[in-house]
Amino acid sequence: MASMAKASNVTSLFLGGVCKEEKTKNVAMAKLGFYSPRNLIKPKRKGLLLIASAKNPHNLDMINGKKVNGIFVGEAPYTGKKSTVLIKEHVPYKQAHAASLVGRFVEDRHVYRQTFIIRSYETGPDKTATMETVMNLLQETALNHVRSSGLAGNGFGATREMSLRKLIWVVTRIHVQVERYSCWGDVVEIDTWVDAAGKNAMRRDWIIRDYNTQEIITRATSTWVIMNHETRRLTKIPEQVRQEVIPFYLNRIAIAEEKNDIGKIDKLTDENAERIRSGLAPRWSDMDANQHVNNVKYIGWILESVPMDVLEEYRLTSMTLEYRRECRKSNLLESLTSSTANVTEDSNNNSNNRKADLEYTHLLRMQDDVAEIVRARSEWQSKDKHSWLVEASEQIGRQEFISSIFILDIPKPHQLKK
Repeated sequence: MASMAKASNVTSLFLGGVCKEEKTKNVAMAKLGFYSPRNLIKPKRKGLLLIASAKNPHNLDMINGKKVNGIFVGEAPYTGKKSTVLIKEHVPYKQAHAASLVGRFVEDRHVYRQTFIIRSYETGPDKTATMETVMNLLQETALNHVRSSGLAGNGFGATREMSLRKLIWVVTRIHVQVERYSCWGDVVEIDTWVDAAGKNAMRRDWIIRDYNTQEIITRATSTWVIMNHETRRLTKIPEQVRQEVIPFYLNRIAIAEEKNDIGKIDKLTDENAERIRSGLAPRWSDMDANQHVNNVKYIGWILESVPMDVLEEYRLTSMTLEYRRECRKSNLLESLTSSTANVTEDSNNNSNNRKADLEYTHLLRMQDDVAEIVRARSEWQSKDKHSWLVEASEQIGRQEFISSIFILDIPKPHQLKK
């Protein structure tokens, strides 16, 4: 088993990437300790020394007439002596693999920061992370924030005072804006912090950055309230709990108010819904530690009623979820979707500021009594338009590209210099 593990580590170094940033990505992964310091394998040819470097990925391309993906390979002269093949990676030894998996506090312990690598099973058909992946990472960072703060009780994300009173946090609304989805193998850095939201709620915000460039690629904000774990009723925040969390409050917002989706999400019915998908059944694996369906699972069911051509030709750039009630394993669900323009003429949700190509309203409800579980709104951008803008920005330079947007004079692809 040990030899198989070593072999798999070596093999993973030679796998080709799926993104343009593959070479830069290897550097970030090495810095974070995702590669083991060294691996030994038996040689097929005596006296061959291979040196694989993720630190300098530009010194590669061809070796013995064959293309090499992402690894610099140097060959030592044959000495006639029996030797082994040494795959040596230039990894900073001070940053161990274990350290990369643990977050840390920054800004006087007001902000919790954690780094993640995007796994292959967290990507979708277009080889990038999905909205569900983004939401799972946000949730994981939030839970680790509570645990690392020293406040964690025996509940899932609850503080010690909350655990004594059998209380849990539940999210009532979350809004996520995605500028760019990460690819398989990309490394992302997530910051999260909390603040008061009125007298009896807490706001939690997140920012996701590309680890290499520090570009902000996702922003999110959410509202949380307290529920009694046994009665399943909402309750006020006890003063003891408030005193626990107040030291961590930070007066900062991830999404500017004028760009936030704060508008009402209208209710869908059988009359105004364009598409209805019935017979959606929760599975045991959809349940979380608080004995109800994990809120991230709702996204998959909501998208079940979105037209297939939208899923294939558009990117989900923004999603707002408004949670109405819990869902249990025994419930059978229905997913409703309609174009927002067909539901309401209300423009108070600030969607015009985000310039979406498509906007949909969604409803997830019980199939038997049509009780509402989640209302949602989604915004989509054409993948073709996004690809064209990315190509333009790469070829004419970021600053020129930004200027061209402001003067609405973006050159067509065939006009760009080769």
